[in-house]
This record gives sequence, C-alpha cells and structure tokens, in this order.
Amino acid sequence: MLNSADRIRTTHVGSLPRTDELIRANARRARGEISEPDFQAVLTESVGDVVEKQVEWGIDVVNDGEYGHAMASDVDYGAWWHYSFARTGGLETVDNTSFQEILKTPGNGRYNSFAVRRDWNRFADFYESINLGNDPDGEFPIATGPLTYQGQDAVAADINNLRTAVEKNEASEAFIASLSPGSASRIGNHHYATDEEFIYAWADVLHEEYKAITDAGFIVQLDDPSIAEAWDQLTPEPTIEEYLRFNQLAIEAANYALRGIPEEQVRFHLCWGSWHGPHTTDIEIKHLIDSLFTINAGAYVFEAANVRHAHEWKDWEGVSLPDGKLVIPGVVSHSTNVVEHPELVAQRIEQYASVLGKENVIAGTDCGLGGRLHPQVAEAKLKSLTEGARIATERLY
Repeated sequence: MLNSADRIRTTHVGSLPRTDELIRANARRARGEISEPDFQAVLTESVGDVVEKQVEWGIDVVNDGEYGHAMASDVDYGAWWHYSFARTGGLETVDNTSFQEILKTPGNGRYNSFAVRRDWNRFADFYESINLGNDPDGEFPIATGPLTYQGQDAVAADINNLRTAVEKNEASEAFIASLSPGSASRIGNHHYATDEEFIYAWADVLHEEYKAITDAGFIVQLDDPSIAEAWDQLTPEPTIEEYLRFNQLAIEAANYALRGIPEEQVRFHLCWGSWHGPHTTDIEIKHLIDSLFTINAGAYVFEAANVRHAHEWKDWEGVSLPDGKLVIPGVVSHSTNVVEHPELVAQRIEQYASVLGKENVIAGTDCGLGGRLHPQVAEAKLKSLTEGARIATERLY
C-alpha cells in the first residue's frame, strides 16, 4: 500500500455517481428487460470511464466507483450494503414493514433500535420531511438458512473491469469496497442460534469476496459504519465501556474474515452513516481509536470533514500510530453540496500531518459520493481534494 513518503497522495471512499445509462441498465436488469451480456457491456464501459476520470482528476488510489454494486436511482444511501443480498444464499426477502418489526423482536439480531435512532427521535419532524433514499415499498432480507457466498461471478466481473481500466489508464493503485461482517449482520436472523454464530457465518461468506479481491492484487476496503453508527441504534443508550464491548464481536469477526490476507492489502472504513441529518448523537472518534487499531488493516478511512467531526483531528494528538499503518481522513465531505476550497482541504491535511506524520496521511473523502451528490458537485469536490493535496505537498515537503 503506497504511503505519502514523497507527497500527499489522494483517494476516496468508493461510491461515485453513476451515469444515467448505468442507472437505467440496473433498473432494466432488475425487471428482466436487458440481457446479461448487454448489461455487462454497459458496466464494463462505465467502469472504464470512471477510472479514466479519477486518473484525469489526479486521484492516486482509484476504484471502480462501486459500479458493480447496483444502484437503480440517482439517490441511494444503501447500495454499499444492499449489493450483498444478491451475492448471498440463505436469505429470504420480506417487505419493509415486516423487516422493521422483525428487527425489534428479541433474539432476531444484535440491534434493538435499527430503524429508530436517537438522532431521528430528537429531530423527528425534520426526518419526516426529507428523503433519505429509502423505499417504503422495498424488500429486505432475513436469514432463513445457512449463509453461502454466491457472488463469484459478480466479484470476478468487478475485478476484471477494474483491472482492465487500471491497466489502460496506468493508475498507481486500486481498491474494491466490500461489506464487513458487522454491518452485514444487521439484517434479521431466523436461522442461527446466537448472534455470534450469525456474524461468524457472515465472516465466512465475506472472506471469499475479500480473498478474491486481494488474490487479484487489489486492496479490499471493508465498509463498516456499524462500528460507529451502532452507538445510536442501541436502546437504552449504553455507556462507552458497554459499547466498546458490544463492538468487540464485530471486530473479532472482521479479523476472522480477513484471515490469511496481508494487512497492507486492507483498508477499513469507519463512518457515522451517510444520511444528511443533524448527527447530534454520534459517538466521538476519541472513544474508537484504540479499537480501530485492533482491526487487521493497513489503513483506516474515517470521516473528518463534516461539521460534526471536523474538530476531531485534535483527538489524534498523542496517538502513537502503529508501525506501517496509514490514516485516510476525509478532507471533503459528502454531507454538503458546498465545494470545499482547496486551501481548506490543504489545512485539513496539514492538521493530520502535524499530529500523525505527513508520510502516514492520505487525503480522502468522508464517505461515498455516489447516490448522495450530483455528479458535477462530486467531480468538483474530487478536483478540490487533489488541488488541496498539491498545496499541502508544497508546504510539507
């Protein structure tokens, strides 16, 4: 995994805005109106285009835009998670109302307040007024049998499309995002006897995807907002100590899923959820830093630009970064349409460089931009990211 030994390198979290053509193709595929070869041709071309743009914009560590994670509308907060449903056997779908009721039933998962968070209660009128990209008529999965991985063809397509695009555009490094066991296990469980059995079954399933990605020579990024976001999904509100104990199972399952995979091929993404809301009940990152370093990854990606967490760079003062580890703080955010000035981006990079060492900092985004921001805004933010990294490099090196 490349560090910033000679300059500040840049990357992003993963999801990038889909083209209208790809969104239409995903919708047609779901309705059975397009052949699989025709769909794959659209997907391959789209990945090639998005990698070319990333290289053109100056992004050092690129990806496929998560285009293999189906998104059938331009507003979608859940594709990073939903994609796994089609790649996993042992699941049955239920309507949204039934799904929410099942999650509230004791013994059907680790979360007892999945759909009603403290922030959502505190600002109930606000949340009622906005569109979070949720489909009230959508279907969601429940585990009703042994979980099995069925995504071999899909992840192979992700790998092949990215490899072709990376080689054509001579990108220096690339990653593919994949779900974590902790976040995968947030669905209902009607088969496994315990939460531990359930999350470890997910770990076995996802290990196959991680291994396919890393065996192909790419970096795998584990997407796991559950490590921070779950704080707001437990009732009653736990103490910090209780919450860290709650997270321990998800961390152990993630490390089990990563068995045999070199840490330098792993990035771990932590966030507080992508929805555009007040986030007044987010747990502070200072409580999670020690836990992060117990996850077998070479780099840690986290929100650091949005206005609820931008001050937290100071929480890293005095933190001893383990040898070989990198941090990838977000220096532009998905949570606002305002495009960060390159000077602000540079200042944010310098803040982290001052406490953790410039060579250990890669400039990133808070979360995925796809499904959250208009394509023009997302492009402008990534260009500001790379310009800010250039300015910071001039000052730091």
